[in-house]
Amino acid sequence: MPAHARYVALGDSYTAAPYVYLTDVAQGCLRSDHNYPALLAKRLGARLTDVSCSAADTTDVEGSQRTFQGTRPPQLAAVGSDTDLVTIGLGGNDFGLFASLVSGCPITGPNGQSFGLQSGTACGRVDVAAALGDLPKIRERLVSVVRAVQAKAPNATVVLVGYPRIASTGAQCRSLLPISQTDAVAADRVTKALSTAMAAAARQTGAGFVNMYAASAGHDVCAGKRAWVNGIHTDTDRAAPLHPFLAEQRAVADRVAAALAG
Repeated sequence: MPAHARYVALGDSYTAAPYVYLTDVAQGCLRSDHNYPALLAKRLGARLTDVSCSAADTTDVEGSQRTFQGTRPPQLAAVGSDTDLVTIGLGGNDFGLFASLVSGCPITGPNGQSFGLQSGTACGRVDVAAALGDLPKIRERLVSVVRAVQAKAPNATVVLVGYPRIASTGAQCRSLLPISQTDAVAADRVTKALSTAMAAAARQTGAGFVNMYAASAGHDVCAGKRAWVNGIHTDTDRAAPLHPFLAEQRAVADRVAAALAG
């Protein structure tokens, strides 16, 4: 029997990986069958229960989540006493942390239509002071999530999975991410700070942490063929706007597997 036989994946769209081929609507969660939980479970020979769901935040672990196709049960319901591995990829949607980055971007949908623009906002404009002020609250929410998982599955290995870099602090690519250099640096600062907060939550609870911010150096939106994250245009065969490509999901699976191997 594999060391990790029953694996539950909790997370948001950076775990669900919308539009990474092949994506299931999954009751509004837009979950790929080649996301990192699926890739990792195959490698481990584990039975996977993947309840990651696009737009989820930490409150959806113990509370229900509304999607465009109805209401999903709390993600924690998938965890049982026999669960021996849980990965958690959450935090980026709490307090609108990542939403502030994309709300003013001219995102294009599957048919080329523009959406997501909000009057009075600018693509990539993030209130760094507000975001940094929210991060201690996000850390505490993550601590609560991990402890809730540990209470239900006391023998499980729990791993927090961080977020990759999105904005480039070097070369700009306005067609893929139309933001200023100043805003790119600010957005990157917030992403790095979120990674630090997740690492702190992992230390506080004894969980593992996979630092995808560090791992994704040189793989931001502007990295060309090396990019792990899509730009503002939907690619229905590869990734939703400003979401991970298959290459990033493979990289996560590799690093979680390495962490589990010790």
